[in-house]
Amino acid sequence: MAQLLADRRDIDFVIWEQFKGEELLKYDMYKEFNRKTCDMIINEARKLAINEMLPTLQESDEIGVKFENGTVKVPECMRRVHKLLLEGEWGNVSVPAEMGGQGAPGLVSTAAVEYFMAANWPLYTYAAMGNGTADMIEKYGTEEQKKMYVQRLVSGEWGGTMLLTEANAGTDVGALTTTAVKNADGSYSLTGNKIFITNGEHDLCDNIIHPVLARIEGDPAGTKGISIFIVPKFFVNPDGSLGDRNDIVCTGTEEKMGIHASATCSMAMGSKGKCIGYLLGEERKGMKIMFNMMNGARMGTGLQALAYASAAYLLAVNYARERLQGRDLVNFANPEAPSVAIINHPDVRRNLLWMKSYVDGMRSFFYYMAMCRTRGVLAATTEEREKYDDMFELLTPLIKDYLSVHGHEVCVQAIQVYGGAGYCKDYPVEQYARDCKITSIFEGTSGVQAMDLLARKLGMKKGQVFINFLTEIQKTVADAKKIDGLTDLAEKLEALANRLGETAMNLGGKAMSLEFKTAFAHSVPFLETVGDTIMAWMLLWRASAASHQLGNGVKAKDVVFYQSQLKTAEFFMKTLIPVTMGKLDAIKGFCPAAIEIDDAGFGGL
Repeated sequence: MAQLLADRRDIDFVIWEQFKGEELLKYDMYKEFNRKTCDMIINEARKLAINEMLPTLQESDEIGVKFENGTVKVPECMRRVHKLLLEGEWGNVSVPAEMGGQGAPGLVSTAAVEYFMAANWPLYTYAAMGNGTADMIEKYGTEEQKKMYVQRLVSGEWGGTMLLTEANAGTDVGALTTTAVKNADGSYSLTGNKIFITNGEHDLCDNIIHPVLARIEGDPAGTKGISIFIVPKFFVNPDGSLGDRNDIVCTGTEEKMGIHASATCSMAMGSKGKCIGYLLGEERKGMKIMFNMMNGARMGTGLQALAYASAAYLLAVNYARERLQGRDLVNFANPEAPSVAIINHPDVRRNLLWMKSYVDGMRSFFYYMAMCRTRGVLAATTEEREKYDDMFELLTPLIKDYLSVHGHEVCVQAIQVYGGAGYCKDYPVEQYARDCKITSIFEGTSGVQAMDLLARKLGMKKGQVFINFLTEIQKTVADAKKIDGLTDLAEKLEALANRLGETAMNLGGKAMSLEFKTAFAHSVPFLETVGDTIMAWMLLWRASAASHQLGNGVKAKDVVFYQSQLKTAEFFMKTLIPVTMGKLDAIKGFCPAAIEIDDAGFGGL
């Protein structure tokens, strides 16, 4: 039977063979886990995703959420499965045990969530989105706030959100107009409006806890004057029961291109002058606290895109094996020759391998980041912890943007494999393409992530963090050079990494010069080349791991899998890296046309 959502064998390879996941299970933090229990978690998550969640995907998309009289109703088909997610505590599989979660190792929880997101992302987020809210409160809240909110958010009994965006202050958060006035009892009265709020209102839980960015009356303009507040939908009594309704209401939901079953809400606070919020952390520290949640959201967005891409690719490759159309090229001139499965046609094979190379590379990249986060927590020394934390910080913009852009491209190419059928709603690749597009917009567009990379991350610790990143790549290169058949591929990655380092130095210098606007006009292409390099790194790493396994003698059924790792790396190195080299040439040319063209020159007047 063809696999659905994610390739189980590939997940095992990444966790246990590429990244040696069993080494992490030796730490006391994971003493309750072993290889057997981890495999069981992934298997059960896969079963739940395929058997229960996936059957709701198309129906929930067609029905969508319904906004009626200030309430949001989710599709009925979601209710039973949402309950199953909560009963199985699947929404908090990655949350630390001390917060009430399952505390599963990061590599394992990533696999479970990949399945859930691919099966029905909106359904999963209704069960799990409160984790980010809980994490902020756990890190910055008072003991009373932790006791009141954290456990109920983690369990999914209550939902959580992130109220950041305003109509006139999207990416420019510092321009927000939501205000807070301090009351005599220490609470704050909030007034303002927010838009694009995921799960801002819905009927799957009893209460929703909203973290809200606002400016306290009299505080300075810009991001330095922003604070963050806990604004519950219903007030919570001292005994934990729900009290009166707070003055925060949904005024409508967005009619979106995709993710129709996800409630994307407009929220109004203080329309009756009675919206009460409670300060989280210190005054004017709102952006610092929010970024703690934002980084998690950016990671989640990258995983969302990977999940869609993986699901779409598996559907496409299965369709290509089954769809009979056209004669084999060997018999092309013979009208009597039988039709063959389209997987036999050279360009379909090229397209499938193109998709596979990105899905494989993106999966390894995301799981690598999950491993960095875990190793940062487990680190025995400050130096080791900083090493992993710095790598995580540097590459977070890449996880968010590169995976979202190329994840969507994979979904689009899956439609190409289906041809006209893929453009119809009869086949789920159409929905995956629509749903995936939002990932390149969620939590900051490509330009925002590229500016973060160039303006903040590239210069971390005077550029040493980026140098350390290139050094890690060279370690993989050195290992691959020792393996017969991989030397040529290793040399190609080595040359690419060296060119990337030179380009980074040049572009970083331009960004600090009078030509900084031209530098930032090249920031997205630069992010792309960093991402391409990471893909090549991950695929060579995979090829090395596979070669080591082949050298040790493996079961016949595994030979094809391991050999496919070598061919996938070969394809990417020899057909896509030359394109990346061309992108680096273009950046080096430092063309100023985008900055110098007159506004009227864009036309349309």
